[in-house]
Amino acid sequence: MALQQAWDRQRWKAMGQHAFFVTVLALSMPGALAGADMTTGAALSRIGPAVGLALWYAYWIALRGGTDRPPLPYLVGALSGWAVMAVVDPAFLPVAMAVLSPYLLRWAWWSAGGVLVLGAAWSWQSLTTDGPVDVRALTGCVLGTAVAVTITCYVATLDHESHKRQLLLDELTATQAERAAAERQAGTLAERQRLAREVHDTLTQGFASIAMLLDAARDDLPPGSPAARRVEQAMRTARDNLAESRRLVHALRPAPLDRTHLAEAVRELTARLAEETGTEAYTVVTGRPAALPPSTEGELLRVVQEALTNARRHSRAMSVSVTLSYLGDVLAIDVQDDGTGFAPAARHTGVGLITMRERIAAVHGTFAVESSPGEGTTVAVTVPLPVEPSASAPSAVSGTERMAPAS
Repeated sequence: MALQQAWDRQRWKAMGQHAFFVTVLALSMPGALAGADMTTGAALSRIGPAVGLALWYAYWIALRGGTDRPPLPYLVGALSGWAVMAVVDPAFLPVAMAVLSPYLLRWAWWSAGGVLVLGAAWSWQSLTTDGPVDVRALTGCVLGTAVAVTITCYVATLDHESHKRQLLLDELTATQAERAAAERQAGTLAERQRLAREVHDTLTQGFASIAMLLDAARDDLPPGSPAARRVEQAMRTARDNLAESRRLVHALRPAPLDRTHLAEAVRELTARLAEETGTEAYTVVTGRPAALPPSTEGELLRVVQEALTNARRHSRAMSVSVTLSYLGDVLAIDVQDDGTGFAPAARHTGVGLITMRERIAAVHGTFAVESSPGEGTTVAVTVPLPVEPSASAPSAVSGTERMAPAS
């Protein structure tokens, strides 16, 4: 649509420019041919250069598309032809406006002023010549000047209105794009919440029921029997899958952020980890916390959740720390554990790490993992902060908050 509008505007501008050239050249001819003693040779000396100039303009401007960027050969040839015509008869002086029309119509209002100046000079030349005043030549001069000024002003008005319309179209296109992006984001969030509800109401509840039934069945079996051990293994599997389904629900819909800020939500995660596993888990917040867009905070919380889940399931860590450092223009998050670690050079391609990397890339941040066997693991994340902190940001908290292991 915008391209079509731009094409239409360019076409009308070119048509106005061609009409201006033809009008000025045509109105100059009667004045040049107005002499009573005009012979055939004298008439041809005036008509020939005018036709040559018209053909020159048609070739370089109309046929070769030089409306916006007239080539240098056109300017040199057209000015040379106009100079010859002006020497033959001063009535061709206004043709300079036609020659320069590809340049002057870019500044149409200035061109109108130039037309008036040339028209006045032409009229003055007609009035100050020796002998009686040629009324026809003077009338042609005045009418030609009026027509040229009218055409120039009309083209200027069209160009101004087309620019205004183009600006409105650009604003409308930008607004529609923003609205579409907002609708896509809202639809994505709604779909994630729907999936979270479905998973919670089906898989999570199902695994919880299976775990309860297996727990009751284990109590009815002799302790240490093969059947009791198999039930214990099945119950452990059910509980692991129950935890995974709950983690999936939290990943789809980060409930902690519905009622608090990112720093407080991370504190809740480490507190829960310490309570459920007995691991020493704590959170450190340094600098002045700044509010981030809800979608960004949601992605960061999911990354921290995934990192803590990995530390809980795979690292056998005794201590886990999460550090949030507000550094003015960036937020740095480090999740560190003292567990078994792994070798990044082994091209670990777990889905969890890939998902975390994709989430951070989506919010224009950086993601890195530092680990080695027996040395623990550190997940490092940085995301840009708003230039000016929001007034609604939580109050600054510095130092270290530790959650003691659960007894």
